[in-house]
Amino acid sequence: MACVSDESWVALPKMLSERLALREEDRHDDEQPSFFGSESTAYRLEKVFPVYALGIPKPDSDPANPASFSGDPIWDAVREEAKLEAEKEPILSSFLYASILAHDCLEQALGFVLANRLQNPTLLATQLMDIFYDVMMHDRDIQRSVRLDVQAFKDRDPACLSYCSALLYLKGYHSLQVHRVAHSLWSKGRKVLALALQSRISEVFGVDIHPAAKIGEGILLDHGTGVVIGETAVVGNRVSLMHGVTLGGTGKEIGDRHPKVGDGALIGASATILGNIKIGQGAMIAAGSLVLKDVPPRRCLKRVFRTCSCSM
Repeated sequence: MACVSDESWVALPKMLSERLALREEDRHDDEQPSFFGSESTAYRLEKVFPVYALGIPKPDSDPANPASFSGDPIWDAVREEAKLEAEKEPILSSFLYASILAHDCLEQALGFVLANRLQNPTLLATQLMDIFYDVMMHDRDIQRSVRLDVQAFKDRDPACLSYCSALLYLKGYHSLQVHRVAHSLWSKGRKVLALALQSRISEVFGVDIHPAAKIGEGILLDHGTGVVIGETAVVGNRVSLMHGVTLGGTGKEIGDRHPKVGDGALIGASATILGNIKIGQGAMIAAGSLVLKDVPPRRCLKRVFRTCSCSM
């Protein structure tokens, strides 16, 4: 099962507690309390974050401070980061309020962001929000995956500065979450709508993932541009896919014809993997590789450059 490291669980409460400590020193006695209660924040984050991110039901809210903490540490981190960003860049305060602070949970904020990025004159943002809300609010697997995915971006992408930035700006994260909704719709027989979402993902983000493809959790889709994943492809948990990766067919097969990528694999930029082959658990595929055969677990496949000595 996908899970982030123990160090990652400690990093979030430490980061927030340090920020809150600094803010408490600057706050005067006559001002309103900060967004989080400083005394309970570190304790609750350390206690709740690993449990909830793993999909176990959240514990009862703190009766001493019920309004200041939602019980979802990822969402609380996103909100706190958004408030700090609004203070540093007031010109973005309206954008941050509409995208994050006006919402009650991560699913609602994510649905709002995705709907506004994918809308067009004939597929309205309000319609898309209804679709995303309906699917995400009733699918605990997606709720779990969107959190583990954003943790993967924060942990494994050096360019990802915060949970908030992943939610707002990273199209790799956005395309992955829209695919999860499309896959749920496809599984329920709503294939036309699922294909419509696939088309919009391709047009807006430059990422083409068939809605029938099965993708695990804790996924890093770095940059995202040019990624193509075929209909019968399967991607395991904690997999990292760089830009330009193709998980496609050879054109000579029908039925189950796309790659199966094991847990923890890393596939470099512009790597092309074709056919119903297996990429083993923890395998590493170098950038620019063409892979047509199975790759054993924990194998590092380096690209071999060959020069042609023939005369022109």
